[in-house]
Amino acid sequence: MMSRLLIAVLLFAAPFATQAPAQQEGEEDLGATISVDVQVVNVLANVRDKKGVLLNSLTKSDFVIEEDGVPQEVRYFTRQADLPLTIGLLVDTSVSQQRVLEVQRSAGFKFYENVLRQKKDLAFLMSFDVDVELLQDLTDSKNRLGDGLQELRIQSSGPAMGPVPQSGRRVGTAMYDSIFLAADEMLKPQVGRKALVLITDGNDVGSKITLDQAIEAALRSDVVIYSVRYFDRQAYFRSGGQGTGGASTLKKLARQTGGSMYEVTRRQTLDKILDTINEEIRNQYSIGYTPKRDLSVKGFRKIEVKTRNGSHKIQARQGYYPEEL
Repeated sequence: MMSRLLIAVLLFAAPFATQAPAQQEGEEDLGATISVDVQVVNVLANVRDKKGVLLNSLTKSDFVIEEDGVPQEVRYFTRQADLPLTIGLLVDTSVSQQRVLEVQRSAGFKFYENVLRQKKDLAFLMSFDVDVELLQDLTDSKNRLGDGLQELRIQSSGPAMGPVPQSGRRVGTAMYDSIFLAADEMLKPQVGRKALVLITDGNDVGSKITLDQAIEAALRSDVVIYSVRYFDRQAYFRSGGQGTGGASTLKKLARQTGGSMYEVTRRQTLDKILDTINEEIRNQYSIGYTPKRDLSVKGFRKIEVKTRNGSHKIQARQGYYPEEL
Protein backbone atom coordinates (compact mmCIF):
# COMPACT_ATOMS: atom_id res chain seq x y z
CA MET A 1 0.00 0.00 0.00
CA MET A 2 1.36 3.41 -0.91
CA SER A 3 2.28 5.80 1.91
CA ARG A 4 2.44 9.56 1.55
CA LEU A 5 5.16 11.77 2.96
CA LEU A 6 3.81 15.15 4.06
CA ILE A 7 5.92 18.14 4.97
CA ALA A 8 4.59 19.67 8.17
CA VAL A 9 7.51 21.06 10.16
CA LEU A 10 10.96 21.13 8.55
CA LEU A 11 13.63 20.58 11.18
CA PHE A 12 17.20 19.88 10.17
CA ALA A 13 18.87 17.03 12.04
CA ALA A 14 22.28 17.16 13.70
CA PRO A 15 25.25 17.91 11.44
CA PHE A 16 27.13 15.03 9.86
CA ALA A 17 29.99 13.12 11.41
CA THR A 18 30.38 9.40 11.75
CA GLN A 19 32.25 6.76 13.63
CA ALA A 20 35.10 5.05 11.87
CA PRO A 21 33.75 2.22 9.71
CA ALA A 22 34.63 -1.36 10.44
CA GLN A 23 37.32 -2.81 8.18
CA GLN A 24 35.89 -4.42 5.05
CA GLU A 25 37.25 -7.47 3.29
CA GLY A 26 39.63 -6.30 0.56
CA GLU A 27 40.13 -2.93 2.23
CA GLU A 28 43.57 -1.37 2.10
CA ASP A 29 45.09 -1.19 5.56
CA LEU A 30 48.23 0.86 5.17
CA GLY A 31 49.29 1.01 8.80
CA ALA A 32 46.34 3.06 10.02
CA THR A 33 44.39 1.60 12.94
CA ILE A 34 41.01 3.18 13.60
CA SER A 35 39.25 2.94 16.94
CA VAL A 36 35.48 2.66 16.85
CA ASP A 37 35.15 5.81 18.98
CA VAL A 38 37.18 7.98 16.59
CA GLN A 39 35.08 10.33 14.51
CA VAL A 40 35.88 10.13 10.84
CA VAL A 41 34.63 12.19 7.90
CA ASN A 42 33.97 9.85 4.99
CA VAL A 43 34.17 11.05 1.39
CA LEU A 44 33.19 9.06 -1.69
CA ALA A 45 35.11 9.99 -4.81
CA ASN A 46 35.26 9.07 -8.49
CA VAL A 47 38.40 9.76 -10.49
CA ARG A 48 38.64 10.10 -14.28
CA ASP A 49 41.63 10.55 -16.55
CA LYS A 50 41.97 13.22 -19.23
CA LYS A 51 39.84 11.14 -21.61
CA GLY A 52 37.03 10.77 -19.07
CA VAL A 53 37.72 7.12 -18.29
CA LEU A 54 36.97 6.04 -14.71
CA LEU A 55 40.09 5.01 -12.79
CA ASN A 56 39.70 2.24 -10.22
CA SER A 57 43.27 1.22 -9.39
CA LEU A 58 44.54 4.22 -7.41
CA THR A 59 45.94 3.76 -3.92
CA LYS A 60 45.79 5.70 -0.68
CA SER A 61 49.09 7.43 -1.45
CA ASP A 62 47.64 8.88 -4.67
CA PHE A 63 45.15 11.06 -2.78
CA VAL A 64 45.45 14.40 -1.04
CA ILE A 65 42.54 15.80 0.96
CA GLU A 66 42.12 19.25 2.51
CA GLU A 67 39.55 20.68 4.90
CA ASP A 68 39.17 24.46 4.74
CA GLY A 69 42.56 24.55 3.03
CA VAL A 70 44.33 22.50 5.73
CA PRO A 71 45.86 19.15 4.61
CA GLN A 72 44.38 16.13 6.39
CA GLU A 73 45.76 12.65 7.02
CA VAL A 74 43.89 9.93 5.15
CA ARG A 75 43.34 7.25 7.79
CA TYR A 76 40.81 5.04 6.05
CA PHE A 77 40.80 4.09 2.40
CA THR A 78 39.19 1.50 0.20
CA ARG A 79 38.58 1.14 -3.51
CA GLN A 80 36.28 -1.80 -2.93
CA ALA A 81 33.22 -1.74 -5.21
CA ASP A 82 31.39 -4.19 -2.99
CA LEU A 83 30.35 -1.81 -0.21
CA PRO A 84 26.61 -1.86 0.66
CA LEU A 85 24.51 0.74 -1.13
CA THR A 86 21.23 2.45 -0.28
CA ILE A 87 19.78 4.30 -3.25
CA GLY A 88 16.62 6.25 -3.97
CA LEU A 89 15.07 6.95 -7.35
CA LEU A 90 13.15 10.26 -7.46
CA VAL A 91 10.90 10.67 -10.51
CA ASP A 92 9.23 13.91 -11.63
CA THR A 93 5.53 13.19 -12.33
CA SER A 94 4.40 16.75 -13.02
CA VAL A 95 2.42 17.45 -16.19
CA SER A 96 5.53 18.55 -18.07
CA GLN A 97 6.77 14.93 -17.90
CA GLN A 98 3.63 13.32 -19.29
CA ARG A 99 5.08 12.38 -22.69
CA VAL A 100 8.26 10.86 -21.25
CA LEU A 101 6.86 9.02 -18.23
CA GLU A 102 6.78 5.61 -19.92
CA VAL A 103 10.44 5.95 -20.88
CA GLN A 104 11.25 6.80 -17.26
CA ARG A 105 9.28 3.81 -16.02
CA SER A 106 11.02 1.42 -18.41
CA ALA A 107 14.47 2.78 -17.61
CA GLY A 108 13.71 2.52 -13.90
CA PHE A 109 13.02 -1.22 -14.22
CA LYS A 110 16.36 -1.75 -15.92
CA PHE A 111 18.23 0.44 -13.44
CA TYR A 112 16.94 -1.42 -10.40
CA GLU A 113 17.74 -4.71 -12.12
CA ASN A 114 21.34 -3.68 -12.73
CA VAL A 115 22.20 -1.73 -9.58
CA LEU A 116 20.46 -3.67 -6.80
CA ARG A 117 22.10 -6.69 -5.15
CA GLN A 118 19.63 -8.64 -3.04
CA LYS A 119 20.50 -9.13 0.63
CA LYS A 120 23.16 -6.45 0.30
CA ASP A 121 21.69 -3.24 -1.14
CA LEU A 122 18.46 -1.35 -0.45
CA ALA A 123 16.44 0.94 -2.71
CA PHE A 124 13.27 3.03 -2.62
CA LEU A 125 11.11 4.97 -5.07
CA MET A 126 9.53 8.40 -4.72
CA SER A 127 7.56 10.59 -7.11
CA PHE A 128 7.08 14.33 -6.87
CA ASP A 129 4.68 16.83 -8.40
CA VAL A 130 2.20 18.80 -6.26
CA ASP A 131 2.95 16.26 -3.52
CA VAL A 132 5.88 14.04 -2.65
CA GLU A 133 4.85 10.41 -2.58
CA LEU A 134 6.71 7.32 -1.38
CA LEU A 135 5.73 4.60 -3.85
CA GLN A 136 8.02 1.93 -2.42
CA ASP A 137 9.80 1.95 0.92
CA LEU A 138 13.32 0.62 1.40
CA THR A 139 13.61 -2.93 0.10
CA ASP A 140 15.97 -5.30 -1.67
CA SER A 141 13.07 -6.75 -3.69
CA LYS A 142 13.20 -5.89 -7.37
CA ASN A 143 9.60 -7.09 -7.72
CA ARG A 144 8.35 -4.60 -5.13
CA LEU A 145 10.30 -1.79 -6.76
CA GLY A 146 8.83 -2.81 -10.10
CA ASP A 147 5.35 -2.62 -8.60
CA GLY A 148 6.18 0.86 -7.35
CA LEU A 149 7.23 1.93 -10.84
CA GLN A 150 3.86 0.77 -12.13
CA GLU A 151 2.26 3.24 -9.72
CA LEU A 152 3.93 6.27 -11.33
CA ARG A 153 1.15 8.62 -12.43
CA ILE A 154 1.11 12.16 -13.83
CA GLN A 155 -0.42 14.51 -11.25
CA SER A 156 -3.48 15.46 -13.33
CA SER A 157 -4.73 16.11 -16.84
CA GLY A 158 -5.22 19.81 -16.13
CA PRO A 159 -2.82 22.71 -16.63
CA ALA A 160 0.62 22.32 -15.10
CA MET A 161 1.94 24.54 -12.34
CA GLY A 162 -1.33 26.25 -11.54
CA PRO A 163 -1.89 28.43 -8.47
CA VAL A 164 -3.04 26.95 -5.18
CA PRO A 165 -5.82 29.19 -3.77
CA GLN A 166 -5.42 27.91 -0.22
CA SER A 167 -1.86 29.13 0.12
CA GLY A 168 -1.38 31.57 -2.71
CA ARG A 169 1.69 29.59 -3.81
CA ARG A 170 2.23 28.20 -7.28
CA VAL A 171 2.64 24.46 -6.88
CA GLY A 172 3.43 21.87 -9.48
CA THR A 173 6.87 20.34 -9.00
CA ALA A 174 8.04 19.98 -5.40
CA MET A 175 11.54 18.84 -6.34
CA TYR A 176 13.45 20.41 -3.44
CA ASP A 177 10.94 19.00 -0.95
CA SER A 178 11.44 15.52 -2.39
CA ILE A 179 15.23 15.75 -2.06
CA PHE A 180 14.95 16.94 1.52
CA LEU A 181 12.56 14.16 2.49
CA ALA A 182 14.55 11.47 0.71
CA ALA A 183 17.80 12.57 2.33
CA ASP A 184 16.56 13.43 5.81
CA GLU A 185 13.87 10.82 6.39
CA MET A 186 14.87 7.90 4.18
CA LEU A 187 18.66 7.95 3.94
CA LYS A 188 19.99 9.69 7.03
CA PRO A 189 19.39 6.67 9.31
CA GLN A 190 21.14 4.32 6.87
CA VAL A 191 24.82 3.33 6.95
CA GLY A 192 27.24 2.76 4.10
CA ARG A 193 27.07 4.42 0.70
CA LYS A 194 23.96 6.49 0.02
CA ALA A 195 22.78 7.99 -3.26
CA LEU A 196 19.82 9.65 -4.95
CA VAL A 197 19.05 9.51 -8.67
CA LEU A 198 16.85 12.45 -9.66
CA ILE A 199 14.99 12.31 -13.00
CA THR A 200 13.33 15.64 -13.84
CA ASP A 201 13.44 18.65 -16.11
CA GLY A 202 14.97 20.53 -13.19
CA ASN A 203 12.24 23.13 -12.68
CA ASP A 204 10.96 23.41 -9.12
CA VAL A 205 7.61 25.11 -8.53
CA GLY A 206 6.15 25.42 -5.04
CA SER A 207 8.58 23.62 -2.72
CA LYS A 208 8.48 24.68 0.91
CA ILE A 209 12.25 24.58 1.21
CA THR A 210 14.98 26.09 -0.93
CA LEU A 211 17.65 24.61 -3.16
CA ASP A 212 20.34 25.39 -0.58
CA GLN A 213 18.32 23.67 2.15
CA ALA A 214 17.92 20.59 -0.05
CA ILE A 215 21.68 20.49 -0.63
CA GLU A 216 22.36 20.94 3.08
CA ALA A 217 20.05 18.02 3.90
CA ALA A 218 21.94 15.83 1.43
CA LEU A 219 25.33 16.84 2.87
CA ARG A 220 24.17 16.27 6.44
CA SER A 221 22.95 12.80 5.45
CA ASP A 222 26.10 11.95 3.46
CA VAL A 223 24.09 11.53 0.24
CA VAL A 224 25.46 11.75 -3.30
CA ILE A 225 22.99 13.12 -5.87
CA TYR A 226 23.00 12.09 -9.53
CA SER A 227 20.85 14.47 -11.59
CA VAL A 228 19.28 13.48 -14.91
CA ARG A 229 17.64 16.29 -16.84
CA TYR A 230 14.82 15.04 -19.05
CA PHE A 231 13.38 18.12 -20.68
CA ASP A 232 10.38 17.82 -23.02
CA ARG A 233 10.30 21.14 -24.88
CA GLN A 234 7.00 20.39 -26.57
CA ALA A 235 5.24 20.01 -23.24
CA TYR A 236 6.26 23.52 -22.19
CA PHE A 237 5.64 25.13 -25.54
CA ARG A 238 2.14 23.67 -25.77
CA SER A 239 1.23 25.06 -22.35
CA GLY A 240 2.74 28.45 -23.15
CA GLY A 241 5.29 28.09 -20.36
CA GLN A 242 8.97 28.95 -20.49
CA GLY A 243 10.61 26.16 -18.51
CA THR A 244 13.98 26.51 -20.17
CA GLY A 245 15.92 26.49 -16.91
CA GLY A 246 16.75 23.59 -14.65
CA ALA A 247 20.17 22.59 -15.93
CA SER A 248 22.13 24.91 -13.63
CA THR A 249 20.09 23.76 -10.63
CA LEU A 250 20.73 20.09 -11.37
CA LYS A 251 24.45 20.75 -11.90
CA LYS A 252 24.67 22.45 -8.50
CA LEU A 253 22.89 19.58 -6.75
CA ALA A 254 25.27 17.05 -8.28
CA ARG A 255 28.49 19.06 -7.99
CA GLN A 256 28.13 19.99 -4.32
CA THR A 257 27.21 16.46 -3.20
CA GLY A 258 29.80 14.61 -5.29
CA GLY A 259 27.54 13.27 -8.04
CA SER A 260 27.12 13.94 -11.75
CA MET A 261 24.59 15.72 -13.92
CA TYR A 262 23.44 14.30 -17.26
CA GLU A 263 21.02 15.44 -19.94
CA VAL A 264 18.85 13.08 -21.99
CA THR A 265 19.35 13.55 -25.73
CA ARG A 266 18.75 11.42 -28.81
CA ARG A 267 22.25 10.01 -28.54
CA GLN A 268 22.43 9.91 -24.77
CA THR A 269 19.31 7.99 -23.82
CA LEU A 270 17.99 7.61 -20.30
CA ASP A 271 18.98 3.92 -20.31
CA LYS A 272 22.58 4.80 -21.22
CA ILE A 273 22.74 7.52 -18.57
CA LEU A 274 21.50 5.20 -15.81
CA ASP A 275 24.06 2.60 -16.92
CA THR A 276 26.78 5.26 -16.58
CA ILE A 277 25.55 6.22 -13.10
CA ASN A 278 25.64 2.55 -12.10
CA GLU A 279 29.23 2.37 -13.33
CA GLU A 280 30.16 5.45 -11.28
CA ILE A 281 28.57 4.00 -8.17
CA ARG A 282 30.54 0.77 -8.60
CA ASN A 283 33.87 2.57 -9.05
CA GLN A 284 34.02 4.83 -6.03
CA TYR A 285 36.85 5.32 -3.58
CA SER A 286 35.96 5.70 0.08
CA ILE A 287 38.31 8.09 1.84
CA GLY A 288 38.19 8.77 5.59
CA TYR A 289 40.03 11.23 7.80
CA THR A 290 39.81 12.56 11.34
CA PRO A 291 39.58 16.38 11.14
CA LYS A 292 42.46 18.24 12.73
CA ARG A 293 40.04 20.96 13.79
CA ASP A 294 37.79 20.25 16.77
CA LEU A 295 34.46 18.85 15.61
CA SER A 296 32.65 20.87 18.27
CA VAL A 297 33.30 23.98 16.16
CA LYS A 298 30.10 24.44 14.17
CA GLY A 299 29.57 25.57 10.61
CA PHE A 300 30.06 24.27 7.10
CA ARG A 301 33.52 22.95 6.29
CA LYS A 302 34.85 22.84 2.76
CA ILE A 303 36.45 19.64 1.48
CA GLU A 304 38.77 19.39 -1.51
CA VAL A 305 39.96 16.01 -2.78
CA LYS A 306 42.93 15.90 -5.16
CA THR A 307 45.29 13.35 -6.61
CA ARG A 308 49.01 13.81 -7.02
CA ASN A 309 48.43 13.54 -10.76
CA GLY A 310 47.15 16.99 -11.60
CA SER A 311 45.41 15.88 -14.78
CA HIS A 312 42.82 13.75 -13.00
CA LYS A 313 39.24 14.95 -12.66
CA ILE A 314 37.89 14.35 -9.15
CA GLN A 315 34.23 13.98 -8.32
CA ALA A 316 33.54 14.29 -4.58
CA ARG A 317 31.30 16.26 -2.25
CA GLN A 318 32.43 19.78 -1.52
CA GLY A 319 31.93 19.86 2.22
CA TYR A 320 30.13 18.70 5.36
CA TYR A 321 28.60 19.90 8.61
CA PRO A 322 30.40 18.67 11.78
CA GLU A 323 28.43 16.93 14.45
CA GLU A 324 27.31 19.05 17.39
CA LEU A 325 29.09 17.54 20.41
